[in-house]
Amino acid sequence: MSESEQSKAFPVSWDQFHRDSRALAWRLAGTGTYSAIVSITRGGLVPAAIVARELGIRVIETISIASYSDEFKQGELRVLKDISKELRAKPGERLLVIDDLVDTGKTMQLVRQLLPDAHVATVYAKPLGRPLVDTFVTEVSQDTWIYFPWDLELAYAKPISKAGG
Repeated sequence: MSESEQSKAFPVSWDQFHRDSRALAWRLAGTGTYSAIVSITRGGLVPAAIVARELGIRVIETISIASYSDEFKQGELRVLKDISKELRAKPGERLLVIDDLVDTGKTMQLVRQLLPDAHVATVYAKPLGRPLVDTFVTEVSQDTWIYFPWDLELAYAKPISKAGG
């Protein structure tokens, strides 16, 4: 990772992610009622659980779409686990799709093809993917890398006076 990418790092703590996920639920509360949540795994699992609790939604389905070949490099999309046939077969069901982030929008384009009538919500949005999302909480620049709390661990940090900056 280059030095410029490091300066665009956006580390998110568990507390902040919880607050932002609840803020997403507050925004969604005014958009109607939903019969089920479809969480895009893995990143959508935590906000889906928080939104489900806040909105009283009991059914959470998952779709697993892999788009990163390693932690920092996006590749081809692969559906590892699809949405259940039972959920898709219920016309008139109002579905809510939840993910942690919309980045380039490639994953969300695929989800929109599978669930064209669903309401799509993410906690964070980048400009390229933002048009594919109906509701989000925070927009960050396209060149910002978000470090989610499940990607971080507590570690010693050098004092500023000794870090050379």
